[in-house]
Amino acid sequence: MKRVVILGVSGSIGMQTVDVIEQHRDQFTIVAYSVGHNIERLHELLKRWPIKEVAVAKENDAIDLALRYPDVNFYFGNEGLCHLATLAQADIVVNALVGFRGLKPTLAAIKANKHLALANKESLVAGGELVKEALRASKGILYPIDSEHSAIFQCLQGNQTSEVERLIITASGGSFRDRTREQLKNVSVEEALAHPNWKMGGRITIDSATMMNKGFEVIEAHYLFDLPYEKIDTIIHPQSIVHSFVEYRDHAVMAQLGTADMRIPIQYALTYPHRETMKQDNRLDLAALKELTFREMDFKRFPLLALAYEVGKRKGNMGAVLNGADEEAVRLFLNHEITFLEIEAAVKKAVDEVPYIASPTLAQLEQSDALARAIVRAYKKGANV
Repeated sequence: MKRVVILGVSGSIGMQTVDVIEQHRDQFTIVAYSVGHNIERLHELLKRWPIKEVAVAKENDAIDLALRYPDVNFYFGNEGLCHLATLAQADIVVNALVGFRGLKPTLAAIKANKHLALANKESLVAGGELVKEALRASKGILYPIDSEHSAIFQCLQGNQTSEVERLIITASGGSFRDRTREQLKNVSVEEALAHPNWKMGGRITIDSATMMNKGFEVIEAHYLFDLPYEKIDTIIHPQSIVHSFVEYRDHAVMAQLGTADMRIPIQYALTYPHRETMKQDNRLDLAALKELTFREMDFKRFPLLALAYEVGKRKGNMGAVLNGADEEAVRLFLNHEITFLEIEAAVKKAVDEVPYIASPTLAQLEQSDALARAIVRAYKKGANV
């Protein structure tokens, strides 16, 4: 019986992780989870899956909940997340947090020698070098949950990374994949959130539309599979059936196909190296597919993807800057404070203005993140930091 901690259980990935575990109660049990600000979801979860260890965002919520649930231990803030990530009774930590705050629990879980199933892309985008260093110095193991990286991981089974010619990460193209840049000038938040293939959270849906999300995935792939950026390509695939390809040096190309269901990569990360039965009816019906199409990535159409390649190659604190600026810019867009195209301009401004640090500490990454956010907020006001 493997004991699981789920960080960010109230989000889409977190709840789908609960679904997977409930399908395999003979193999997994949940021992702790965090819910952030979603206290209503916590009440539902404690009825559905009672546990003894919970982390929330605010101290006041932790105090109030402790009175209501005297048999549960409540923690709060970043310290609470790191506490859950290092619980002695946990075998697997699922990091389904959104944003830069996921980095500290990732590092804590690895240093505590945990099996880490990672959906928090910011851990590698902002702190990839620190994560790799922690993995080298511990017995911690990291498995990807992102569908694209899970696909690559599966296509690599039985082969050597040295035999890989290139990775090809597929992109749906997002909500505006068929619009020109001229047509993007006055798009609404509601239009941007209408992803044609996936049901995701607000930030990742907007990042899909700007292709920033794909840029993050390129940086993640670099750290996960130890390949240079010159060997990591992206391609538009509107149907989101092929989740990624691996091309080998003999020109053989391996692909992983599946429905738009995140429970597939979640389950593989939890059960690896075994494949367990997926009890829900989400099979891919190849005969029903009308077509699978692909088209070349247009970096002029999606400048944030090009910027992500540049940032990834520079390394240092630039990943933290890119992520922090994007988080803040997307927040402003979702709040109707900047336009869709201004997301790009604000992020580029932060990347240009935050001082470069070649080998940053965690504290310096936090400072870079904060400065990037401040520059984006100042951009909205037409001011300088």
